[in-house]
Amino acid sequence: MVFSSIFFIFMFLPAALICYYLVPARFIAVRNVVLLIFSILFYAWGEPVYVILMLFSTMCNYFLGLDINHNIKEDRRREAGRTLIFAIVFNLFILGYFKYAGFLISNLNAILPVDIPFKELPLPIGISFYTFQTMSYIIDLYRGKVGVQKSYMRFALYVTMFPQLIAGPIVRYDDVEKQLADRQYSLTKFGNGAARFIVGMGKKVFLANNIGVVWTDISATAPEHLSALAAWIGIIAYTFQIYFDFSGYSDMAIGLGKMFGFEFLENFNYPYIAKSITEFWRRWHMSLSSWFKEYVYIPLGGNREGTAKQIRNILVVWLLTGLWHGAQWTFIAWGVYYGLLLLLEKFVLSRWQTRWPAFLQHLYCMLFVCIGWVFFASSSIGNAFAYLGAMFGFGGGIADGTAVYYLTTNFLLFVILILASLPIGRRLKQKFVEVKGRVGVTLAMAGYVVILVLTVGYLVTESYNPFLYFRF
Repeated sequence: MVFSSIFFIFMFLPAALICYYLVPARFIAVRNVVLLIFSILFYAWGEPVYVILMLFSTMCNYFLGLDINHNIKEDRRREAGRTLIFAIVFNLFILGYFKYAGFLISNLNAILPVDIPFKELPLPIGISFYTFQTMSYIIDLYRGKVGVQKSYMRFALYVTMFPQLIAGPIVRYDDVEKQLADRQYSLTKFGNGAARFIVGMGKKVFLANNIGVVWTDISATAPEHLSALAAWIGIIAYTFQIYFDFSGYSDMAIGLGKMFGFEFLENFNYPYIAKSITEFWRRWHMSLSSWFKEYVYIPLGGNREGTAKQIRNILVVWLLTGLWHGAQWTFIAWGVYYGLLLLLEKFVLSRWQTRWPAFLQHLYCMLFVCIGWVFFASSSIGNAFAYLGAMFGFGGGIADGTAVYYLTTNFLLFVILILASLPIGRRLKQKFVEVKGRVGVTLAMAGYVVILVLTVGYLVTESYNPFLYFRF
């Protein structure tokens, strides 16, 4: 089940909200149980078998957390550390078995003179997200940054909460610890959440889906037959598709959280206005970047132990970032690509990069971001380099009629996408509401209604409604 579906909008979400708010606010434990039940139903809708895996992982991490807390209270730090190591290995084993075992065995079969039999397992939806969430709880509990959660229902709700379960943002326990026991409700907060959900759905359905058709059509053409202009149009289309697809889904998740009284941290901050790769990754998928920084980069030593180890730490983080996205060489190449770019910026370009004109800094950043998306979107390393070859004129020439057709027929859409990726809309809305007062609020509400009606109309009439981050 996806948020941008008719069933979710008109059946599942209303049922969840009605049952949730029929329970008086003072009975927070009962509301938690209601939300937990609907979260399990939400996951079971698409993964009836793997819901058992998710609940098993949740139960094990709950008891491991209790054991760590008990050992720390008894001043048995070494035993607590052993439980921590076991918990990390346990979580990574489950993630590795379902996500990477087939990839590892198939590569061993290709490299070595062996033929290890294996069965390719369907990837449990959201396993990367909820595994990282449980690990953050266990690690922070050992560090003393959070208190132990003695209520299994609250802990299970933290892990399985359907607004952020399958596609993030990655919610660390520290961010919602107090909200699980007590959270604020108001009509204004609910309305802001509904508005955020509608905007996110509009980004996903109108922008990501429409421009995604362009990428789908162009990427289906063999790279040797693609002109450079067509190849660039295609990857720019994908650049916008993945941003509005994922950020739109994050907006919907944050909006749903508000509707149930939760506050989740932002996951995107207009990454396509960045002037460097470093800045881009401070703005893109911020919950993932901060997770790797907090739980991998800093524990490895960060930048505290000399240049050589800092380079090692950055490369390790970005190798793991690539692997996190999938068991595929293209994701590994994508992660290493960004690791090398960040090292290049840090140790070479930083000396004069900030002196470039602003437009040149931005152009440089987006050029390398687009190149990176080629690896991310390709099915193999060979296909990625073939597509890159087409982008730089080694395919079907510089331009052709097909490229001109895609450019002219989608020119207005590209303009809208560019404007929507800038913070212009947010600033205009703030100024308009501040100046117009109640009239501005009323007109803004009318705008949300229009977006909702048009989005529903699109979902009813169109069948193209993919979600790119489901596979992660």
